[in-house]
Amino acid sequence: MKHSETRILTTHTGSLPRPPALTRLYARRVRGEAVDPKAIEAEGRAALLGVIPKQIESGLDIINNGEQQRESFVLYLRHRLSGLGDSSSRTGWADLDAYPDYKQQVKELAGKQEAVTNTDFLPAAIGEVRYLDPAAVNDECTDFRQALAAHSGSYAEAFLTAPSPGIIGSIVQNRHYDSEEAYLAALGDALRVEYEAIVAQGFLLQLDCPDLALERHCSYRDRPLSDFLGFCERVITAINRAIANIPRDRVRLHVCWGNYEGPHDHDVPLEDILPIVTQAKVGGFVLPFANPRHAHEYKVFAKHPLAEDQILVAGVLDTTTNFIEHPEVIADRIERVAQVMGDPKRVQAGTDCGFDTSAGRGRVANDVVWAKLKSMRQGSEIASARLFRG
Repeated sequence: MKHSETRILTTHTGSLPRPPALTRLYARRVRGEAVDPKAIEAEGRAALLGVIPKQIESGLDIINNGEQQRESFVLYLRHRLSGLGDSSSRTGWADLDAYPDYKQQVKELAGKQEAVTNTDFLPAAIGEVRYLDPAAVNDECTDFRQALAAHSGSYAEAFLTAPSPGIIGSIVQNRHYDSEEAYLAALGDALRVEYEAIVAQGFLLQLDCPDLALERHCSYRDRPLSDFLGFCERVITAINRAIANIPRDRVRLHVCWGNYEGPHDHDVPLEDILPIVTQAKVGGFVLPFANPRHAHEYKVFAKHPLAEDQILVAGVLDTTTNFIEHPEVIADRIERVAQVMGDPKRVQAGTDCGFDTSAGRGRVANDVVWAKLKSMRQGSEIASARLFRG
């Protein structure tokens, strides 16, 4: 995992806007409608080929496939894991329930979108969970590597994302295993196939772990904080077991409180979870510091510093608003994080979360996404000029 040796490197968190035609196909498939698999494959590959040059043109250094060949950051695994079927439901978010007027607005907006739902048509774990066929992830890696070939030398590194056992276990209800611990362990063992394949094919692995923050105001909303922290510890144990064969400097871990515009006043403070999160045997962390609820929390690293060889990808773009952050604002955010980290070489600039975590659910317009990313590069250059003087 590259450090910002001479300037602040730029990256993002994973999902990027998908073309409308591809989004429609994904949404129809999730609803159970008949969709030609070859059409999805062709549209997904075309979207992949289009999203790579856009990232490079926007000035990103560390790029990915934009998750174009997945319907969501997590539920694509319904096509890759055994033991999933029937249906399940998900507990709502405490902050939305606390503000019924806003919750109604969210519901009305969702009803107007052609998008992949992240609350309906959810499967349950009804049998043994295993990774069905490594060809699924290997084919995705091959497509990405072939698409990158035309852009050699135009980017610094490439990464692929994969969800944590905890977020799958939170969304997909367990009806098979006799304990949450056993379920998480089984998910981790299954996901090990995907994690190791991504790294074996030469890419950085980003673990998407919104569960380590989000589930406090979702699954654990009516339970003591200690219960939630126990869940976080079990998830980290499952992650560390799943990545045991991967060098820690090839893995970065993303945590967030849910990629939605909302009150977020029920979010667990970063300081409460960070001592557990940093037990993950990874080389870096991707955290949101741009949104107005968590912009101040970079300060906790003064009290809970990362290991000297770990990096921090600081979210300096809010992925839920169409405001285009001014480059000077971005530079200020980067510099604050660099100061608390004590070394700008261990800081990268990134986004708070993905821009389209479930196909069609993104709140930022396609053209604004790319403008925001270009502004991030401009801001990183301003910060670099100040941080790397002499």
